[in-house]
Amino acid sequence: MAFNWNNYGIPFLPGYSFREERKSSFHLPQTLIYKNGFALPRRPSAGIGQEPLVSEQLSQQEISELSFEKPDLTYHFDDKTVYEDFIPAYVKFDKKVLCFFAYFLEDVWNSPDEDHRIRHVVIYYYLEDDSMCIWESAVMNSGISQGKRLKHHRVPKNDRGDYYHWKDFNLGIDLEVYGYKYHLTHCDTFTKDFMEHEGIVLNEPEPMPEDPYIKHRQLSPPPRITSPTPDITHRFLTMDLKVLRFYALYDKSDTPYEDPRPMIIYYYLVDDTVEISEVHEHNSGWNPSSRFLRRQKIPKKLKSETAPSCIMELTKKDVEEYYSPKDFQLGQKVTLLNHHFLLYNCDAFTKDYYQKNFPDMEMKPTEIPVKKESPIPEKHIPPYNGFGSLEDSLQNCLSLIPKRPKGNLQKMLKGDTVLRYSARLDSVNPEDEGRQFVMSYFLLDDTISIFEKPVCNSGFIGGKFLRKTCVPKPGSSVEKPEFYSPVDFAIGATVEVLGHRFVLTGAAPQVLKYLESISSKIPSHTLDSLRHTLGEKMAENQPDEQNGEEPKSSPT
Repeated sequence: MAFNWNNYGIPFLPGYSFREERKSSFHLPQTLIYKNGFALPRRPSAGIGQEPLVSEQLSQQEISELSFEKPDLTYHFDDKTVYEDFIPAYVKFDKKVLCFFAYFLEDVWNSPDEDHRIRHVVIYYYLEDDSMCIWESAVMNSGISQGKRLKHHRVPKNDRGDYYHWKDFNLGIDLEVYGYKYHLTHCDTFTKDFMEHEGIVLNEPEPMPEDPYIKHRQLSPPPRITSPTPDITHRFLTMDLKVLRFYALYDKSDTPYEDPRPMIIYYYLVDDTVEISEVHEHNSGWNPSSRFLRRQKIPKKLKSETAPSCIMELTKKDVEEYYSPKDFQLGQKVTLLNHHFLLYNCDAFTKDYYQKNFPDMEMKPTEIPVKKESPIPEKHIPPYNGFGSLEDSLQNCLSLIPKRPKGNLQKMLKGDTVLRYSARLDSVNPEDEGRQFVMSYFLLDDTISIFEKPVCNSGFIGGKFLRKTCVPKPGSSVEKPEFYSPVDFAIGATVEVLGHRFVLTGAAPQVLKYLESISSKIPSHTLDSLRHTLGEKMAENQPDEQNGEEPKSSPT
């Protein structure tokens, strides 16, 4: 904004402005610049037509006075009320949920053990949209469908169309939702702090009542029945979800070249049943079904009979003894339905169970036996034919659809660092004298490219002589070639590239700087040759202070 109109002493309004006839420049100042390819804003130093800005003409005191000055309008004052910024609820209360713990009573009919149940629930109130969700925690062996009782939605409060709000919640009250009365007992810390911050005084928290039937069952366990059959109810309550797990190898002696297949044997203590599952590796060729033997009781000893009999299935009358936990010993073989399994390890729960119930049995894991050697020969990779790179040709032998070779992480961290050397062609032809080349070594993929410098009236066009490729050293094998690296690039060394010999004559200063950073991996004669050559060139390029001459440019 220009400030020359204020020199006339009249307001800057239509009809009161005058045009400066002596003004000849009307171009706008530039407010954008480009830096590293990005457009950045820039504060202009002058106004339209190189006029001075207000900030340059006013003093610091005048600027501070103008910043606090309230402009007066012609007819009245503009009194505007300052309002706070509006923040929507879905932004202010995002992921903020009130959590109340409650319970409700459920009547039980035709039961001699109980007349009602106490079911515990958690009520979630979402401040974002004033919706609710009720979740009932699962109780083990309750036989009741539990979990989500009320899906996430706004819950109506009455018949007039009102919905529940967080102001309607408090501790010690009954909340009626779709015919069920939930009694709120306590809440979490975030809910308490939020309600107190909003000015709602919460009642004292109440203890959560315990279900009378569960309490009675815990205090007085069912009595044991003196009968030859065990108490199934007591065993179910004490041994449910307790399983012994053994790691075993399934060995078939009738196939000598088959490797032992890993198995997992599960022994369920609640009913003495056994289940066997297989452990498959990726692309193992076995059936994807992992169950080797369904869960069942496995007989260990049958009753002897005087006459032969033919039966389809064994019953309890035909079996004298079933397998029990004492029949499973680590380091020994166990035969289950004519299948042999070698037990070599078990989990922590199984070890603790045997230490408490069978302290005489030593559950010490054993080493996994070495797999048998397969007579099938290994895959034979054909020799390299010379087409394409060695890594790309190898992928055609490993899979039907070749994949891109994986790069080396250490090389990728080096970025786009390039080492450049100057070289000349070592040839017996006299026409090749005077040809100058630039050899570039890329640290990202260990490739080399060669560029020929164009020379006027030399008869050679110049330009790209060799595209980026890995150059093997002469005498290295085709299957396992040895490629050139910065270790071999000493000044005066000869590099043979596809039948052409190049003699290195110089290098860029960045080459010596990089090689000195990894001097422990570079031979001393390579570093000495670079220091000697680059030191002489830097001495030749020093400016002459007496004559005021500029330094000579390096040929590299």
